[in-house]
Amino acid sequence: MAAALQPVPAMPLALQNISLKHLGTEIQNTMYNIRGNKQTQGTGHRPSGEDSSLSEEPQREEQPSPPDLSAPGKDPADSPKPTPKSSLTANLIQKAKRQSNTFPLFTEGLTRNRTAQEKVLALEQQVLMLTKELKAQKELVKILHKALEAAQQEKRVSSAYLAAAEDKDRLELVRHKVRQIAELGRRVEALEQERESLVQTASLREQEVQELRQHVQLLLDKNQAKQEVIQKLSEKVTQDFMHPPNQPPAPPDAADRDLLSQQEKMEHLKDDMEAYRTQNRFLNSEIHQVTRIWRKVAEKEKALLMKCAYLQAKNCQVESKYLAGLRRLQEAVGVEAGECSELLRQLIQEALQWEASEASADSVVLSPISEYDEYGFLTVPNYEVEDLRLLAKIQVLEVHSHHLLAHEAVEQPLRERWAALGELAPSAEIKQLLRAGVPREHRPRVWKWLVRLRVQHLQGPGRYQELLSRSQACKHPAARQIELDLNRTFPSNKHFTCPASSFPDRLRRVLLAFSWQNPAIGYCQGLNRLAAIALLVLDEEESAFWCLVAIVETIMPADYYSKTLLASQVDQRVLQDLLLEKLPKLMAHLGQHRVDLSFVTFNWLLVVFADSLISNILLQVWDAFLYEGTKVVFRYALAIFKYNEEEILRLQDGLEIYQYLRFFTKTICNSRKLMNIAFNDMNPFPMKQLHQLRMAHRERLEAELHELEQLKAKYLETRAAQGPAVPEGCTSEDEGEAEP
Repeated sequence: MAAALQPVPAMPLALQNISLKHLGTEIQNTMYNIRGNKQTQGTGHRPSGEDSSLSEEPQREEQPSPPDLSAPGKDPADSPKPTPKSSLTANLIQKAKRQSNTFPLFTEGLTRNRTAQEKVLALEQQVLMLTKELKAQKELVKILHKALEAAQQEKRVSSAYLAAAEDKDRLELVRHKVRQIAELGRRVEALEQERESLVQTASLREQEVQELRQHVQLLLDKNQAKQEVIQKLSEKVTQDFMHPPNQPPAPPDAADRDLLSQQEKMEHLKDDMEAYRTQNRFLNSEIHQVTRIWRKVAEKEKALLMKCAYLQAKNCQVESKYLAGLRRLQEAVGVEAGECSELLRQLIQEALQWEASEASADSVVLSPISEYDEYGFLTVPNYEVEDLRLLAKIQVLEVHSHHLLAHEAVEQPLRERWAALGELAPSAEIKQLLRAGVPREHRPRVWKWLVRLRVQHLQGPGRYQELLSRSQACKHPAARQIELDLNRTFPSNKHFTCPASSFPDRLRRVLLAFSWQNPAIGYCQGLNRLAAIALLVLDEEESAFWCLVAIVETIMPADYYSKTLLASQVDQRVLQDLLLEKLPKLMAHLGQHRVDLSFVTFNWLLVVFADSLISNILLQVWDAFLYEGTKVVFRYALAIFKYNEEEILRLQDGLEIYQYLRFFTKTICNSRKLMNIAFNDMNPFPMKQLHQLRMAHRERLEAELHELEQLKAKYLETRAAQGPAVPEGCTSEDEGEAEP
C-alpha cells in the first residue's frame, strides 16, 4: 500500500540501476528512494502564492511521520520487516496532505466557500488521478516480478553450471542454451514471415476494397443519374397533372413553341450526355480490369513460351546426340553383324525422314526446323552419301538448339540495340555490333550504308543502267562463261534452282554490268557467288552490283580476281604463316601427314566462305568483312581451324584428314564461340603485320613466276631451233598425204 501511494514519474529513475545479482536489496533501496523523492517533490512543488497559514499546516502534519522510511542510511536488511498499522495510517494521511499541497484547489482555505457539487467533482478528479497512479504502480510491480523471475532463472542456470562436475556437463548446458536460442530465432523468423504474409494479405485486401469502393462509387453515380432522370420525369408528370388537357394554357405562338422544343431537346441531350458519361466511367473501369487481366495473361504466355523454347532446345540437343550415337554405333558395328546393321540403317533412315512439321497437332512448336532457312538455303542438304546427310542433320539440330537458347539472352538485346541506333556512322560501337552480327530486319539497311562508304567515289547517277544498256548492245567475251556459271550458283538454294525464280536473270544482269565496269577482270569464277550473296540480302540489282564492285575494287587487293590470281596465291602463303604462328601444334600434325591446306582454304578466301559456312554464320562474317576488310577473313579462317583443332588432331591418316576437311566447316554450329575465337583468341592481329607478310610473299611469288616464264621462253626457243623432228619408223603427216 505504501508503494502504491508513490507517483508515476519516479518509476524510470528507480529502474535505471537495478542489478540482477542482488535483486532483493536493489528493490528495497529503489522503493525507499521513490518515497524519498516523492516527499521532496511534495514539499518543493507548493505554489508560491499561498499564505503562511497554508504552508505551515502541512509542515506541522509532516512531523509525526516515521523518520526511518526516508532515511538513506537505513540498513537494507531491515527493510522487509512489516510496517505497523499506525505508521501506514500516518503515511496515508501524509500522502493526502501532499496531494492537497500538489493541487492547491483542494486546500481547506479555498474550498470552504465551494458548493458540494464542486467538492464532489474535485474528489472524483482526485480519485481518477489516484487510480491512474495505482495502475502505474501495479505495472511497476509486474515488471519487478518479471525481472525477479528472470534473475531467479539466471541464478538457477548459473547454479547448475557451477554445480556441474565435469566440463562435459557444462558443455551440454551451453549447447542446451544454444538450442534454445536457435529455437527462439526460428520462432522469430516464422513470426516475421507470418507478419510479412499478413501485411501482403492486408495490402491485397486493401486494393480489393479500393476497387470495390470505386465500383460502388460508379454504381452510385449511375443510380444518381437515374434518380435525376426519374425526378425530372416526376416533375413533368406533376406539371401535367397541374395543367390537365381539358384546361390547356393559352396557345403560345410559333416562336415560343420552337423555344420550348429546343429546351426540351437540350434537356434530353443533357440527360443522354450524363448517362453516357456514367456509362463511360463504368466501361473505363471494366477496360482497366480487362487490361490488368490481359497483362497477367501476356506475362504467363511469355513465361510459357520461354519455357517451351528451352525445352525445344533441349529436345534438339537430345535428338542430335541420338543421331550421333547411331552414327558411332554404326561405325563400331561395321558390316559384319547383319541384323544389327540393318536395324541401325532403319533407325537412321527414320531419323533422317522425320521433320518437326510432322509432329502431332497438339504439340507446341515455337520454331520448327523448316526445309529452307530464311535466305532459301536447304537446312539439310540432300547428300548422296548417307553419312554426310546424317552429319548435316546433326549440325542443323545443334544450330537450332543454340539459336533457341541464345534468343532471349543474346539476340533480343542485340535487336534492341540495333533498333535504338539512329543515323549510322563509323564508330567503335558500330564495329562491335557488326562483329556480333546484324539482325535480319536491319541487314539490308546496314549493308547499303557499308557499300556506300566504299564506293561513293565511284557511284554516279544512272551508271548501272548505262552498263546494262552497253551489255545489251554489245556482247561481252565473258558472257558465255557467265551463262555457264549461272546454273552452278548455289545448287542448294531454292532461289537459284527454281525455274520460276527471277534471281538467275537478275544475277546475269549484275555480272554482265560488272564485266563492263571492270574490263581488266571482266569475269572470274567466284564472282557469281559473291553477287548472289549480295542479291539474297539486298534484294536489289543495283545495290548488289555496287556491293560486288566494293568487294572486288576496294576491299580485296588489286590482282585478287585477275587471270593469274596473283594476290589470291599470296594470301594463301600469308595464311600458312599465320597458322604456323597461331596454331603451331596443328600445323606440325598436318605437316607430319603431308596435308596441303591450300586445297581447302583457296576457295575460302576467294569467295569469302560463300560455299563453306552455313548461312547465319556466313552473313555474320560478311557483316564485319564489309566494314573492316580482309583482316576479318584471316581471323575467321584461323578461328575455323581452332574451333575444330581437337578433332583434326585425333585423325592419324592423311586421307581421313582430307575427307574431314571437305565438310568440317559445316559442323560449326555455335556462331558466338566462333566469333569469340576470331576476335579474342587470335589477338594480337595487327594490320601492319598482314601488310608486311603480303609484300614479302608477293615479291617471292613474282620472282618465282618470272623464273617460270624464263624457263618457258627458253624451252620454246629450244623447240623452235630443233625444228619438227620425226622419230625413225614413223611417217610424217606430209608423207602420208602424198601417198595415193
